[in-house]
Amino acid sequence: MTEIRDSQWEQLKKECLTCTRCALSGTRTQVVFGVGDPLSEVLFIGEGPGQEEDLRGEPFVGRAGQLLDVMLASVGLQRENIYIANIVKCRPPNNRDPLNIEQDACIGWLREQVKLIRPKIIVCLGRVAAMKIIRPDYKITAEHGRWVEKGGFWMTALYHPAFLLRDPRHKPDTFADMKSLEIKIREVCARTLPD
Repeated sequence: MTEIRDSQWEQLKKECLTCTRCALSGTRTQVVFGVGDPLSEVLFIGEGPGQEEDLRGEPFVGRAGQLLDVMLASVGLQRENIYIANIVKCRPPNNRDPLNIEQDACIGWLREQVKLIRPKIIVCLGRVAAMKIIRPDYKITAEHGRWVEKGGFWMTALYHPAFLLRDPRHKPDTFADMKSLEIKIREVCARTLPD
């Protein structure tokens, strides 16, 4: 990052780590800001941290995270050359979907991350993220893997890895969607994938 962006990133992270904008701040172990390369051209966005993520302070580190790593590797990606964040930065109790009031309170942090990262591609993981980022009436079963251009970004949504663990029948669709992602990265990104 440039020195200015680097300092803005560190300031944003520092402020986010002490956030009390919603009730989730009272039940979290720690804020899960995000992980990866903050200069990445590809940003993955999930809905919110689960129990493992809350304990470790990093998104997608449990079983769903292990599957996400496999999905990434299938197209030559690693956590180090993308960025992974969530709609909400604190774990909702019992891993429930984040409430709209919680999403609204937290979305400003993600917007600031997007401004600083400046990705070319945004990949929503699951319906909650897709409905918040792409369109409120997004239907993931019908629209997963489709590309839309919005606000200067190429966007798509994939089934959430936790959903795939519960219903593995959708894994072939997801790996086909990952291949579509690989093609889009090669089309619009300069440095994300190895040759």
